[in-house]
Amino acid sequence: MFTGLIREVGVLRGVARGPQLVRLRIAAPRTAADLGPGDSLAVNGICLTVTGVRGAEVSVDAAVETLRVTTLEHWRVGRKLHLEPALRAGQALDGHLVLGHVDGTGKVARSERRGASVLLTVTCGERLAGWLMPKGSVALDGVSLTVDAGPHVDRFTVNLIPHTLGWTMFDAYRVGQPVNLEMDVLVKAARTGHSTEALAGLGALAPQRLDRGPGSVPSLTSILDRGFRRKGTS
Repeated sequence: MFTGLIREVGVLRGVARGPQLVRLRIAAPRTAADLGPGDSLAVNGICLTVTGVRGAEVSVDAAVETLRVTTLEHWRVGRKLHLEPALRAGQALDGHLVLGHVDGTGKVARSERRGASVLLTVTCGERLAGWLMPKGSVALDGVSLTVDAGPHVDRFTVNLIPHTLGWTMFDAYRVGQPVNLEMDVLVKAARTGHSTEALAGLGALAPQRLDRGPGSVPSLTSILDRGFRRKGTS
């Protein structure tokens, strides 16, 4: 699990393509020392498994499905990448719950500077737009951002403040740039009714019944049953 708060911007140093996977070597001097084989690392929002650490470089593997769903197929040596190690117990959750499971890709449709900030509009198609909530969260290339109020037909806009611009590569994004998108897992859970499965996947609760009877703390299931479902869902 991740928060969408970037630890550093790494640099892609090597790409080795095999029949079933792609191995990436990434320069990550701020992050590498805290990683080991088997750890999870979000790379531009994609949760990848660390296969090796050598000095300031980290190696990760990506499978065929990852290439299909994300922008990784277009990455070339020298590309700068947003990096975030997995959230550890006891650390603050300052962004939002991010799984590193990319839902699909979008494209930058507009980049407009407003004073010190940048308004970035991203097209995402109607399917992904259906998971957006006014003033809700989205992970864009792994970065936790707040979307505009909408309406969200096939796109959304985010306001990038100077701090975000300083810690990410967004200031260099231009119209047409493809981006990885992960929609808010809690919104997806609420709108599909799959709250139990979603929470079990987050590791927040054991895969057992969430409602524990009278007097217990209300679970996400009971909250959803009281009306936080999209009209028409069961």
